Amino acid sequence: MTQNDLFYLLALQQVEGIGNITAKKLLQHFGSPEAIFQAKKTELAKIDGIGKSTIANLHKKDGFEQAESEILFLEKEDINVFSFQCNEYPDRLKNCHDAPLLLFQSGNVNWNNSKIISIVGTRQITTYGTDFTKKLLEELAPLNPIIVSGFAYGVDIVAHQAAMDLNLQTVGVLAHGLNQIYPKTHKKHMAKMQENGGFLTEFWTYSKPDRENFVKRNRIVAGISEATIVVESAERGGSLITAEIANDYNREVFAVPGRATDKYSQGCNNLIKTQRAQMITSAADLIYLLNWDIKNKTTVENKAIQKQLFVTLSEDEQKIYNYLQTKGKELMDIIALDCDLPIFKISSILLNMELKGVVKPLPGKVFEVV
Repeated sequence: MTQNDLFYLLALQQVEGIGNITAKKLLQHFGSPEAIFQAKKTELAKIDGIGKSTIANLHKKDGFEQAESEILFLEKEDINVFSFQCNEYPDRLKNCHDAPLLLFQSGNVNWNNSKIISIVGTRQITTYGTDFTKKLLEELAPLNPIIVSGFAYGVDIVAHQAAMDLNLQTVGVLAHGLNQIYPKTHKKHMAKMQENGGFLTEFWTYSKPDRENFVKRNRIVAGISEATIVVESAERGGSLITAEIANDYNREVFAVPGRATDKYSQGCNNLIKTQRAQMITSAADLIYLLNWDIKNKTTVENKAIQKQLFVTLSEDEQKIYNYLQTKGKELMDIIALDCDLPIFKISSILLNMELKGVVKPLPGKVFEVV
């Protein structure tokens, strides 16, 4: 992205009546951000969603001074900026219709890593939630995923810290500009995060962590990753909004189950009960449902995946084995349906069978007998 394009994109963001979706329409039609400001009123009026007031706001060019000021800050602080048209822009987020026009990033993040998961949850994390998060990341560490969260109290900061302890890249998605940090008590973690990961935001300098910004932030957390994991949540909470957005984006959503009487398991239990999230009890569930390649790697249970000479199968495993011997190969959901097994249970059964060397996964959540 050239300096000229950045200037006009920043200016475009300051035009009242133009959001991310409308800005993308304008760019698609006119080809460049500068051309939008040079376009005639008659040409602008042809764009769906562009009314007279928006056209008038464009021609005022009120955002030029703010754009210049923002560029000076970005250069001074060595902040990376990606437009949604850049190759550096995270691929999965780029495919979301309401993805930010621009992203501001500090630190050192390798978005070429295809294994990206978001971990969210309550700010009032319990010992159960803390232990689960640490164990989950410990199990996933051999696969080297990027861990994304919101750098808030509770589940967020536990996930970031656990990732840093395991030398995994971790990214905090912020609800404000990069000239500040919220909450301030987490400032002590910034330097280490930026060594192997960093911070991401769509908000300009001096944007405050206002309430509505957190909801906007949540769509980035949901859209940037392959899956979102809700560790703990009360019956209502911001993490449930993230889960809902992830479902809307056709991303996988996982929830950690808890006791029916636990306050901070109510949200997770409801997600599972209403089939808006898959139940996750270990990294094995995630690995299986995402069909991550675990060939030539130590599995989460430290067992090599190989064919065994004498295999003992459980009743459910034998049922699936017999079924696949007849069918040859089949989708996981169809296996669950035809074998009369609950979908939340089928992933862990199939993983155990893979570890025993009797089935193998194929692309698209298809499995066949070895």
